[in-house]
Amino acid sequence: MAIEGPIGVGKTSLARLLAREFNARMVLEDVDANPFLPKFYSDRRKYAFQTQLAFLVSRFLQQRELLQDELFYRATVADYLFAKDRIFASITLDDSELALYDKIYYLFNPRVLKPDLIIYLQAPASLLHQRLQKRGKEYEKNIDVEYLEEVVRGYNEFFFHYTETPLLVVDTHNIDFVENPDDFLDLVKEIRRVRSGVLHYIPQERRP
Repeated sequence: MAIEGPIGVGKTSLARLLAREFNARMVLEDVDANPFLPKFYSDRRKYAFQTQLAFLVSRFLQQRELLQDELFYRATVADYLFAKDRIFASITLDDSELALYDKIYYLFNPRVLKPDLIIYLQAPASLLHQRLQKRGKEYEKNIDVEYLEEVVRGYNEFFFHYTETPLLVVDTHNIDFVENPDDFLDLVKEIRRVRSGVLHYIPQERRP
């Protein structure tokens, strides 16, 4: 099971909860280990290529470890999908950089695990920006709403065409699965319903 969505949407928080719920191995991406990331958010044009290649190699190596250990675990919950790397590359790299990046990406992609289910968390850029400011990571303070809007568009376009595995699309605008146990339990019910294709979960706003 892979959790996906733009920056600040709650992927890691949900992955922790689901790993506990399903008694699964949890796989978290160590985003902060990328040495170029703080520089990227200060000067995206200058550091985009280095940042993206560092992420690509790191994610591939982690995925290869998962493939080797797959037989020893009943279930796995990850807070990212390997294909997300290509989403960000298409946003941040220029044409010549993307052409070189793609040669490496398409060499790696067939050699990684495909999840049995992807949970795609959605939220508007304005809400993501609020969450990032609240999160308080120093380098994320340089992330503006315009960049987040690009990321949201990139994710929406990617998953609009996605057909490789079952997909659950979750609107997170009116739910808080960390602070509200009922929200989380409702989401778990939706997860258990997914068998194939695409399922959209748009929870109604709860009234006090």
